[in-house]
Amino acid sequence: MSLQKQVQAVLEKVSVHLQGHGGDVELVDVTEDGTVQVRLKKGCQGCPMAKHPGCGGIEGWLKAEIPEVRAVIAVD
Repeated sequence: MSLQKQVQAVLEKVSVHLQGHGGDVELVDVTEDGTVQVRLKKGCQGCPMAKHPGCGGIEGWLKAEIPEVRAVIAVD
């Protein structure tokens, strides 16, 4: 399975939790160096944690399941 598909599968699990709080996450890109770019949506847009998805737990979820993930950044 490609890295992009692995990341998408984990983000679908994370998304369920975010939706429970009025937010959501969308995968934008996965770079060759393992950087995951996400777009936080809905309730997450105004959240202070939106600028730091790693702090919000998304990076931890991804790294725990996919060791190739090096970083997670939020994009507009």
